[in-house]
Amino acid sequence: MRRLTLLSLMLLTPTLMARQPNVIIIFTDDQGSIDMNVYGAADLATPHMDSLARRGVRFTQFYAAAPVCSPSRVGLMTGRTPQHGGLSGNVGLNAVGMPSAQVTIAEELKKAGYATAHIGKWHLGHSEQTIPNGQGFDHSFGHLVGCIDNYSHFFYWSGPHKHDLWRNGEEVFHNGEFFQDLMLKEAGEFMGKNRDKPFFIYFALNAPHYPYQGSPQWLEHYRDLPYPRNLYAAFLSTTDDCIGALLQKLDDLGLTEDTIVVFQSDHGASKEVRAHGGGGSAGPHRGAKFSLYEGGLRIPAVISWPGHLPENQTRHQMATGCDWYPTILELCKLAPAAHRIDGKSLMPIIKSAHAPTAHEYFNWKSGKALAVREGKWKLVVTGKKTELYDLPNDLGEARNLAGEYPEVVTRLTQAGQAYWRSVTEKR
Repeated sequence: MRRLTLLSLMLLTPTLMARQPNVIIIFTDDQGSIDMNVYGAADLATPHMDSLARRGVRFTQFYAAAPVCSPSRVGLMTGRTPQHGGLSGNVGLNAVGMPSAQVTIAEELKKAGYATAHIGKWHLGHSEQTIPNGQGFDHSFGHLVGCIDNYSHFFYWSGPHKHDLWRNGEEVFHNGEFFQDLMLKEAGEFMGKNRDKPFFIYFALNAPHYPYQGSPQWLEHYRDLPYPRNLYAAFLSTTDDCIGALLQKLDDLGLTEDTIVVFQSDHGASKEVRAHGGGGSAGPHRGAKFSLYEGGLRIPAVISWPGHLPENQTRHQMATGCDWYPTILELCKLAPAAHRIDGKSLMPIIKSAHAPTAHEYFNWKSGKALAVREGKWKLVVTGKKTELYDLPNDLGEARNLAGEYPEVVTRLTQAGQAYWRSVTEKR
């Protein structure tokens, strides 16, 4: 009789037996290609980022959708290259932003019954239709432009300086409170409120993007590192502490094994004046933020779901920021996107180190420059200069092989032209 009762309960409560996973995307800002211990940075302390890699799958050839902030986020949110997603460059104070007609991953998950939250940086629009609440997020807390001071929450690129901290479209003031602490509080409250149903959190950090504002403890820890690496390192390790606190909150709520965590940087490290001319590292790779060379595009990336996905594994296949969209839909057992996207599900790669990459070609545009990746080859075209690199044998993109392999240049050029033509003809 007892067996019958238990069976009846199981049949009556299928949702308890097949809970959809929560999803958290942790998006860092301007983090260098190798700036985690597991990626080779011996002078940094990143234990919490590294813990995600130990509990999941780490990618060594993972590419941002663009080498600059707003377009990269379009790739993440829409699963499309930025131009296909309706945005080519950074969203300025007076810019329209990503078109509201684009279908975001938040909208897909919200439609499936998920509670959705944006916490942190947005940088995809300021109007009622283009802020997070207009793009599929039930809850939003953070700043709308490219960066803020972490204590005053002012955007300061050009005068007059602008206060930029919002909750669900309403300006809020937390003067003197560290922005990452505010993000943690907001995320913790959202997770606690929604712990009994699936939720999605886009946790978009304003770090290690300038201004470098590491904690006093980490500034002291790195006091012997050369400038400006010391300032960048302190802010990155402060950010690692924030990520650790977020993961601990998840654990405290008993949700670790119910939650997919995706981690990536939005693109390579900055060498801008406001970033003290550098601090982040691309390691053996050429270039930095704004560049279509590897240092601008190749980034740290991890996916973790303990008990469900492989753990402490490395994958060397090419993957991109556009690929999280279809991967998350598949992991959440939702239907694939009904419209055309550029991302491909990473599940075959996640399951097997021997699976082929899903991308025959992948295309980037930034300003007037473009790049195409196919297998080992990468084509970079800037102005009248055409460059071809054999990446496995030339990580630093130092030897231009365009003159030696004209047929490869032609093939990649034609593939790129066909893709951009298709995007222009039909979005």
